[in-house]
Amino acid sequence: MTIPVFYSISDDFTKYAAVSLNSLVKNSNPENDYTVIFLNQDLSKEHQDQLVALGNDHVHVKFFHIDEKLVKPIQDRKENYLRADFFTMSIFYRLFIPDLFPQYDKAIYIDSDTVVVDDIAKLYNTELGNNLFGACTDSSIQYVDKMVKYIKDVLDLDPKKYINSGMLVLNSKAFRDEGFIDHFMNLLEKYHFDCIAPDQDYLNEIGDGRILHLDPRWDAMPNENTEPLPNPGLIHYNLFFKPWHFDNVQYQDYFWKYAKETPFYEELHAELDNYTDEERSEDRAKLDHMLEKEDSTVVDPNNWAHVKAKGERIKL
Repeated sequence: MTIPVFYSISDDFTKYAAVSLNSLVKNSNPENDYTVIFLNQDLSKEHQDQLVALGNDHVHVKFFHIDEKLVKPIQDRKENYLRADFFTMSIFYRLFIPDLFPQYDKAIYIDSDTVVVDDIAKLYNTELGNNLFGACTDSSIQYVDKMVKYIKDVLDLDPKKYINSGMLVLNSKAFRDEGFIDHFMNLLEKYHFDCIAPDQDYLNEIGDGRILHLDPRWDAMPNENTEPLPNPGLIHYNLFFKPWHFDNVQYQDYFWKYAKETPFYEELHAELDNYTDEERSEDRAKLDHMLEKEDSTVVDPNNWAHVKAKGERIKL
């Protein structure tokens, strides 16, 4: 049995992805077979070679180039901005995994700003049943009042059930059988929903009622309001809590432990050392900028809540 794990990266994110990959490899079970596939559009040969070198006999590192035509309908528009300040196509790649890889009926997707501190095969062995995917409640937003209001009033969803899309156990067969990607594209082209977290909002809306909520240890996030989990399985340095930009971030020791064994360790430490207090302040201000969308989207006649109230089918 092969355990397929997917990342989506741009070339400038390779050094962080290398840390995540190294942690996955170090915690893999040699009795299992893992295939790690990096979805990309611009990954250099040098970076590909560096990532391949982190694999071993039972963790095979591969690459898949995303065709421009496949994602052409997803345009550089303000409603598709990540964190409300820039556009990156790579956040949408995860939605296409089931259709691009029909040989897999189940797959794992994880973001590159993660470290895996338990055998990811345990996550893969989750029984999904009729659910579209398994994921963890987004713990990073539970104490952000404006985000909670956005989920309630704009998305018309329960904030306690709103999942983070940085770790997904995909029921790929159900995605294909039920036409997930066609439904996503239809909604995208018809409504151009203005989203705070574009791919994540679509997954929460389309999957509503068919999301298996997993143990939070599989998407542990640094949070200034809570104590760290004692036994995280996967750590996700979500939003602006990046240990390569901030010191004293929850779970940072895990990151540096695995970074040390990659060719990017010195570069990552230099990035932390050279990151200025002004840049850190700007990062924190970006959260407020991101949340400003709530003010406009709550009165948008084509927001998720209003469209659902008109009877449009959103859930798959």
